[in-house]
Amino acid sequence: MKKVLLSILLVLAFQITNAQETDLDRAKKYFDRTYYSEALPLYENAVENNRSQEVIQNIADCYYFTNDLKSAQKYYRFLIKNFSKDLPAEYYFRFAQSLKATANYAEANQMTKDYLAKSGNTQALNNFESDLKTLENVTAIGERFKIKNLEVNTANSEFGGANYNDKFVFAGVKKELSMMDKVYKWNNEGYLNVLSIPLTNINAKDSIVSYFSDEVNTKMHDATPLFSADGKTMYFTRNYTKKNGKRNKNKEKVSVLQIYKAEMVNGKWANIISLPINNPDYSVAHPALSPDGKTLYFASDMPGSLGSFDIYSVEINNGSFGTPKNLGDKINTNRREQFPFVSKDGKLYFSSNGHEGFGSLDVFVSDINGGNYAKPINVGLPINTGVDDFAFAIDSDTKEGYFSSNRKGGKGSDDIYSILETKPLIVEDCMQYIAGTITDVDSKLPLEGAQVALFDFISKKDIQKVVVGADGKFNFTVECEKGYVVKASKDGFTEDERTLTLQKDRKKINEASMELKSLAKIQEEQAVAVQEQKKAEAEAKQKALEEEKLVAEQEKKEKEAKKKEKVKEILAKEKDVVEEKDKLVIKTEPIYFDYDLWYIRRDSKPILDKVIGLMNKYPDMIVEIGSHTDIRGGKTYNNILSENRAQSTRDYFIDKGINPNRIKAKGYGESQPVVKCANEEACSEEQHELNRRSEFVIKDL
Repeated sequence: MKKVLLSILLVLAFQITNAQETDLDRAKKYFDRTYYSEALPLYENAVENNRSQEVIQNIADCYYFTNDLKSAQKYYRFLIKNFSKDLPAEYYFRFAQSLKATANYAEANQMTKDYLAKSGNTQALNNFESDLKTLENVTAIGERFKIKNLEVNTANSEFGGANYNDKFVFAGVKKELSMMDKVYKWNNEGYLNVLSIPLTNINAKDSIVSYFSDEVNTKMHDATPLFSADGKTMYFTRNYTKKNGKRNKNKEKVSVLQIYKAEMVNGKWANIISLPINNPDYSVAHPALSPDGKTLYFASDMPGSLGSFDIYSVEINNGSFGTPKNLGDKINTNRREQFPFVSKDGKLYFSSNGHEGFGSLDVFVSDINGGNYAKPINVGLPINTGVDDFAFAIDSDTKEGYFSSNRKGGKGSDDIYSILETKPLIVEDCMQYIAGTITDVDSKLPLEGAQVALFDFISKKDIQKVVVGADGKFNFTVECEKGYVVKASKDGFTEDERTLTLQKDRKKINEASMELKSLAKIQEEQAVAVQEQKKAEAEAKQKALEEEKLVAEQEKKEKEAKKKEKVKEILAKEKDVVEEKDKLVIKTEPIYFDYDLWYIRRDSKPILDKVIGLMNKYPDMIVEIGSHTDIRGGKTYNNILSENRAQSTRDYFIDKGINPNRIKAKGYGESQPVVKCANEEACSEEQHELNRRSEFVIKDL
C-alpha cells in the first residue's frame, strides 16, 4: 500500500512540475532546438503579456527562419525601436532583409546606411554605397530571363534540379505524409528526398513523381543531387547518418549536413559513402562540379569560414579528395553563401544574402580565371527577388536551366522554375549622350572644323574636346545625374555654349546643337546697319520736321482763326477798336507831346487811361505804342525822340499795372506822317502837331 501511495505521489509531483512549465518555457526550449514552427504559436500566446527583448527577438527570428518575413518585419521594427542599445548587428541585417521582402528597399537601404554611419565603419559604408550603385545598374538591364513555374511543384518544398539521362532529378517532399512519417520541426514539413520525373513530363499537369532511388533516399534529408558528366557518379546532400541509415548527431546533438557520393553499379546506385571532407562538427552541403570534373565546390560552415556558410572548393584526383580551400572574401562574406554551380563557360554561380541584393538569398555570378574569382555580380531580374532565390544552374550553350525560389505566386514554400536567358549580363553605369550639330547661322550648313569642348559644370574641368567633320556632328558619352557645359568655337566665328543638367534616364540623347556666326559677316552687317541707322535717323528727323511744320501751320491757322473771331468780337463790342488797312488800332483822341519833349502831358493821361482800361478788360491783349514826330529836326534826332516818347508812354502803362510783356514801345520818327510836309515851312504848326502823335496798335489778343 505504501508503494502504491508513493507511486501516486511521484506522478502528482511530475504533473505539478510539468504544469508549472509555462508556454514561454516551452517556446524557449523549441527555439533553442531550432523547432521554430513549434515555438512560434507559444511565443504568440506569450508576447501580449511579455514584451521583453528576448521574447521579441525570438518571435521575430521564428518568423524570419520560417520565411514569414512580413510578420518578422513588424517585430524587428519594434525590437530596434525599443532595444537598440547594444543590439547585435545581426538584427539590423534581418530587419533590412524583412523590409526588402516587402519591397521597402528605400527604408532598408537607409536603415543600413544609418547603422553603418553610426558604427563608424566608413569603409563598409563606402562599399555599401558602391554595391547599391552596381545593383541599380543591374536592375536597369531589365528582365534577363524568361521563367516558368514547373508542374512538379507542390505546396511543399521542391528545389534544385539536374537533368540525368531522360529524367529531371530534384529535391522534394512527398505530397502527403503518413502517420509514420517524420516531420522537420524547423518548418513542419516532411523530410526531403531525391525525386525524379521524365523530362518529357516536366511541364505536364498531374504527372507522376517518383523516388529517384531507394538506395539514395533515407528517412532524413536527402537533397541537391549532382551527376558527373559520364553519369556514373552522383553527389548529394544528406544529414549526418549512421551506417544503418538512421540520423547521427554530434556532441552538440546536431545532425549536420554532409555530402555523399554514390556510384552506378549494374543499373543501381551503390557504394554510397560520406566524403572525407565531411565532419560531424560542421555542415558540408550543396555539391557542384567543375566542367572537367576535377574540382568539387560546396558550401560549409567549417572553422575558418567568414560567415555562417562559405563556398569552398576541393580538388579530386583519381577518386581522392584534397584539402578544402575557402574561395576567399571576394566570394564569401560574413553572411551566408550556398548552392554553388559552375557553368561550362567557366562562371561560378552561387546564392548569398551577404552581397548586396534584392533581399534574402540572391543568385550571383563570378568569372573564374585561372583559379581567381572576379567580384560577384547579381544576376538580376526576374531571378532575384526580396525572398530566397537559389539553386541556380544553366547550360551556357542553350541558355536554359533551373533555379528555385520561395517567392509569391508559386505553389509552395520552395518551387523550381525553368529559365531561359534572353539578355546578357552587361553592367554599365547610368550613361547618357550629349549630341548635336554645329552649323553656320546664316547658311544653315554644317561648320566643318568647329571645336566642341565638354566641361564639368561644378569643377569647370574640361572632360573632352572634338573637332567636327564635314557633317558638323558631335556626340559625347556622359554620366547621369551630373551637370555639363558644352562650348562651341571656330576661328573667325562667334562662340556659343549650352548648360545641361542630366537626370537618371539611361541612354537619353540630350540635344546641344549650336549655330555660330562669321565675324566678317557681323562686321559687314554692322556697317550696313550703321548706314541704315543713319538713313533711318535722317528720315525720322525729316519726318519730325515736316510733322512739326504741319503742326505749326495748323496751330497758326487755328490761332489766326481764333484771332479773327476775337477781332470780329472786339470790333463788334468796342467802338474804339477799328481796322486800318492791315492793322487793328485803338482809336483815341490825339496824344500830344510838347516840342522837343517826351514827357506825358497832363491832358494826355485820361486818354491813356482809356487804353489801359481796355487792356484790363482783355487780359490777353498785347499793344504796341507807336510814337511819331514831325519833320523838324534831323532824322536821327527824331528817331531818338520818338523812341523816348514811346518808352515814356510804356512806362506810364506799366506804372498803371500793365504787365511789361503786354506793352511794347517803338519810335517811328518822322517816317509815317499823318500830313506830309514838303519842308518845315510847307506845314502849319497845327499840321506839325498832328504828326507828333502816339498810336496804339493791337498786336495780339
